[in-house]
Amino acid sequence: MSSDPKTDGTPASWEAGGELPTLTVTPDRYVTVRYAGASGDFNPIHVDDEFARQVGLPGKILHGLWTMAQVARAQTEAVGGPQAPAALKRLSVEFRGMAVPEQEIAVTSKVQAVEDGVAQVATVAKQGSSRVVRNGVAHVAVPSAD
Repeated sequence: MSSDPKTDGTPASWEAGGELPTLTVTPDRYVTVRYAGASGDFNPIHVDDEFARQVGLPGKILHGLWTMAQVARAQTEAVGGPQAPAALKRLSVEFRGMAVPEQEIAVTSKVQAVEDGVAQVATVAKQGSSRVVRNGVAHVAVPSAD
């Protein structure tokens, strides 16, 4: 199983220019197999180390949508509480790199604007120095103060 995701403890700032807590997660060596079963995507670059190496990859790579799910998770965990699952209204990302199991992924998010109770959040996922998800934009319902 993937290590439990962690945030850096920074409280979420829901004003323009504010930063949300950084989410870090380290996918374990079997996450690609479990995700393949859940998604139906059994492409061998995700589940077979030997095959992945034969086609020039460093080994099996994470599914892009699993990585995108971590970006979504960072937004909802910043909201917290029972309203969290419904708070993510929209998410778009660009996949720009490959991520591998057993290496930490960090998701950072910064509020760009807030209008009518919805924050537009710029978000990036990195593994080491490689941006694996970039130009992410999330629209998140700002949690109420009560």
